[in-house]
Amino acid sequence: MDLREVFATNLRRLRQAKRLSQDDLAYDAEVSRSYLSQLEKGVFFASLRIVGRLADALGVEPAELLRLPQKTGRRK
Repeated sequence: MDLREVFATNLRRLRQAKRLSQDDLAYDAEVSRSYLSQLEKGVFFASLRIVGRLADALGVEPAELLRLPQKTGRRK
């Protein structure tokens, strides 16, 4: 999974956990809803400024948006 996919997955997961629509999050982060949608699909790369705005709007640290998923390896 590349970093853009990690960011997209975390962004969508965190937004849904906060029960925010794309419109609401886009408004709070001062980005367009269509841009947010493309970020969640992993189409666009986000600048550090945008990562910061989204993190602020979600009430999380920016690193949370870039955190790799925990590996759930199979037991042998």
